[in-house]
Amino acid sequence: MRFAPATHAPLVDLIWPAGARNFARMAALAVVGSLLLWASAKAQVPMWPVPMTMQTFAVVAIGFAYGAKLGMATVVLYLAQGAMGLPVFAGTPEKGLGLPYMLGTTGGYLLGFVLAAGLAGWLAERGWGRDIVRLSLAMLAGHALIFVPGVAWLATFVGAEKAIAFGLTPFLAGAVVKAALGVAVLMAADRTLARRG
Repeated sequence: MRFAPATHAPLVDLIWPAGARNFARMAALAVVGSLLLWASAKAQVPMWPVPMTMQTFAVVAIGFAYGAKLGMATVVLYLAQGAMGLPVFAGTPEKGLGLPYMLGTTGGYLLGFVLAAGLAGWLAERGWGRDIVRLSLAMLAGHALIFVPGVAWLATFVGAEKAIAFGLTPFLAGAVVKAALGVAVLMAADRTLARRG
C-alpha cells in the first residue's frame, strides 16, 4: 500500500514528537499499542445480542492516533505475538493458539485489523479528526473494513448466509457503540492537547 504524504500530524506526534531516536520511539509505541490490543481482546463488555470485546475500538483508535504506517506496524506486531503462540487474542488459549488459531474461522478479522488501522491512520493524516462528522465517518469506516475480510473468510467455512448471520449482524450494534466511543475519546484528547498549546 502506497501512502501519499500526510498533511496532518498523527495525535501521537503531538504528545511525543519524533526526535533523533525516532526508531526507539516508534518501537516503544508499537509495543505499548500491541499490549493495549492484547488487553482489549480480553476485556469483555455485556452487549446485546452478543458480548463484545474492546479490540476493534483499540485497533481503530490506535490507527487514528498513530497514523497509517505506525498503526499498521503495531497491529502486525500484535499479530506476530499471536503467531508465536502468545495468548493475545480473544478466546485464547481456550480456542487454540498460534497460526492454527489465526487460520481458523476468525482469521479474516485479524487481517481486517491491519487494514482498519491503516485506513484510520490515513484518514487522520488528512485531517479527518478535525470535526465530529468526518471523525465519526472515519471511525465507522475503520470498523466496517474489519468486517469485509472477516465475513469473507468466515464464509469459506460456513457459507455466505451463515457468515453474515453469525459474523456480521450480531456485531453491528457493538461496532456503532465502539465507533462513538472512539469519537468521544479522540475528540477529548484533541481538545486537551489544544488547551495545552
